[in-house]
Amino acid sequence: MRSCALKQLDLNRVNYVEIDEAAAGQRLDNFLIKILKGVPKSHVYRIVRAGEVRVNKKRASVQDRLDAGDVVRLPPVRVEKTAQAERKVPLLTPEELPVLYEDRDILIVNKPAGLAAHGGSGIDFGLIERLRAQRPDAPFLERAHGLDRDTSGALISCKTRKALVRIHEMQREGRIVKHYRLLVAGDWVNERQHVRLPLAKYTLASGERRVRVDAEHGLKAHTIFTVLERFGQVTYLDAELKTGRTHQIRVHAAETGFALVGDEKYGDYGFNAAVKKGLLGKSFSRMFLHAYRLDFVHPVLGEPMTVVAALPEPLDSLLKVLQQQKKA
Repeated sequence: MRSCALKQLDLNRVNYVEIDEAAAGQRLDNFLIKILKGVPKSHVYRIVRAGEVRVNKKRASVQDRLDAGDVVRLPPVRVEKTAQAERKVPLLTPEELPVLYEDRDILIVNKPAGLAAHGGSGIDFGLIERLRAQRPDAPFLERAHGLDRDTSGALISCKTRKALVRIHEMQREGRIVKHYRLLVAGDWVNERQHVRLPLAKYTLASGERRVRVDAEHGLKAHTIFTVLERFGQVTYLDAELKTGRTHQIRVHAAETGFALVGDEKYGDYGFNAAVKKGLLGKSFSRMFLHAYRLDFVHPVLGEPMTVVAALPEPLDSLLKVLQQQKKA
């Protein structure tokens, strides 16, 4: 086995690439997409799932983080030279992707609903790919955590490996406080409620990934729900995440008996259809879940920070209609 520099890659044969300090800390899929220029993303994800990509001789997943000194085995791959594969990444304007805070170490944006946090199978460009396209001179830019595709709000990316490592450490230790705003169907019972239900991922026959409460195999999950305002048919809540499991707020709310308005995976389909037709005073057709506030200490500067992402127009507009109806 021998390692080779990225410029010397021959994609028609097996390559072994040793990770240097510049690439350390990246997710495996980000690294592969960067170096396998012209290879369709769907193929990149396919060869990882098939076990053809190895890290230190072991199978790997696309979410794995690479460390300096790791050796990545790359199988022979076909380079697609079609115009589609060579197209430029579309840039988002500042109005479409508002920057909430930025310095030399971190970049926090207000992610719009409908934009995946990360590109993947069936998704050409996620938020992180678009940020990289907007900042081509940034040598390191990695997403520090995730948001569901249909969830809007504050999302942290890191511009240095030091910041990324420390943000991950802070998240593991619960030192980043995350508050979400959500609207649920029904009149929520308690003013403040701790929901502790273990969650496990599973896959439907269609291949769609879901999450369910699983006392035997699930991972610990804890959400604190606080009522902000009641509107009879729906309740406006704050949710504080004490853990960060996939779909945690959505599943915890649904299991408590109050599914999120507009949630197509875990929600009330009949209620959502009525909401689309104007049940709440105006037509509303997205999931009402927004990452509203982050409280943490800057990973490099050590300064306390609070970052707030204002509700996007569709959510804010519906909330104002509900408040007006309540006063009438």
